[in-house]
Amino acid sequence: MSTIDPREVLRRYGLRPRKGLGQNFLVDRSALERIVAAAELTSQDTLVEVGPGVGQLTQLLADAAGRVVAVELDAQMVQVLRQELAGRSNVEVVEGDILEVDVGALAGGRPYKVVANLPYYITSAALRHLLEAQPPPTLLVVTVQQEVAERITAQPGAMSLLAVSVQFYGRPRRVARIPAGAFYPPPKVDSAAVRIDVYPPAERPVQDVGPERFFRVARAGFGQRRKQLRNSLTAGLHLKGEQVAAALARAGIAPQRRAETLSLEEWAELSRALACVA
Repeated sequence: MSTIDPREVLRRYGLRPRKGLGQNFLVDRSALERIVAAAELTSQDTLVEVGPGVGQLTQLLADAAGRVVAVELDAQMVQVLRQELAGRSNVEVVEGDILEVDVGALAGGRPYKVVANLPYYITSAALRHLLEAQPPPTLLVVTVQQEVAERITAQPGAMSLLAVSVQFYGRPRRVARIPAGAFYPPPKVDSAAVRIDVYPPAERPVQDVGPERFFRVARAGFGQRRKQLRNSLTAGLHLKGEQVAAALARAGIAPQRRAETLSLEEWAELSRALACVA
């Protein structure tokens, strides 16, 4: 079947993309289908879609999933969606800010998946919010800037706080590169779709360190990325240098290393080693 053409829909309703909301509508059919395929949807699945725009992806998701809850911030787009998707009995359109929505509640207590087109300015916050939802989704397929996709999937040596934050909760991998020309209007940079398979809480790589302590240490470590860990942790955790040096030694981590070189398990070891002083 033909997909909704955002350009035609916007003309019909007399609307224009809102730059302030990061509205770049994916119009390439192949890219849309690759996103749907990456979510591996069945008729039994409940799906939460973030940033549906005018519904060009929503309709394909609704063809594959049992239920789709589309969360849209823009009130004008909400009205468009409700009209364009009026014939889809398995689609519910919710007006709201994804950073404030209880995603788990939207799924009605059932296991669910998430597909999201995330503007650059909320990517990190939205990912943390989605991954920390109760209950968390089983998987996410998110469309982000190509550079952000590279950061999310980075390995030790090129890690960032974003990579650590995502990989604490799930296993990410890039599933599609999406050129700028696949969007209307085209953004300045290419994008990518990233699939994150979320670990059940009992299967997370880090088990005996709570998220609050783990991320307090990680944030401190990345707070001054150009500095060696001993210096960045001393400043970020407001500790004495000798306390941090002793903790690094207990964790088996050289004090001159930098945050981007640490693995997830090394952050966990460091968090354990700092437990008595930070």
